[in-house]
Amino acid sequence: PVVKIRWFGHACFLLESQDGTKIITDPFDGSVGYKIPMIEADIVTVSHDHYDHNYVEGIQGDPQVIKFPGECTIGNISINGVSAYHDEVKGAKRGPNIIYTFNIDGIKVCHLGDLGHLLSKTQLEDIGHVDVLLIPVGGTFTLDAEGAAAAVEQFSPKIIIPMHFKTPAVSMPIDPVEKFLEKMGHGEHLGSNIVEITADDLGDQQRIIVLDYED
Repeated sequence: PVVKIRWFGHACFLLESQDGTKIITDPFDGSVGYKIPMIEADIVTVSHDHYDHNYVEGIQGDPQVIKFPGECTIGNISINGVSAYHDEVKGAKRGPNIIYTFNIDGIKVCHLGDLGHLLSKTQLEDIGHVDVLLIPVGGTFTLDAEGAAAAVEQFSPKIIIPMHFKTPAVSMPIDPVEKFLEKMGHGEHLGSNIVEITADDLGDQQRIIVLDYED
């Protein structure tokens, strides 16, 4: 089986299973600077209700919208939402955040949303094993390079895909991805906004794959 991951910018990805089921994570509105994805989806997940993560009405089709913690199965995909926070003070500054893990054809993809803190043992147990980690690295509103590096250690995923970082399209005061790559000591730019992942890609070597935003 192959899971196709396409990055639309910020924390918005399209995850597509072998049978063509489409999941969109954290869709944003026009004020972020990225182009709103004109795409149909079966499932939309929202990690928290901020304009740069919850623009569900921008998604075509009649998707099932998931914006609460808990477990559910839609088609062949099981989804687990675990409660976390958008900051390091239990949500006092920026409120709650939901971490979603998708089991897609046996590959576990975890989207951390706008996570702002390291996880507790209980949260890590609730999330469980992760193959592919979609992680915010830009700082200011979320984990920064250092926090993201520490979170990666907590999860030890095989593939890490950074998100929520500064690009020419976005004016937010967040860091570019290079800071995270320097901290980690490795990483590769794909030169594309799409990556296809199969079970064979989940080898012993941990990879950081930076998807490049395309207009």
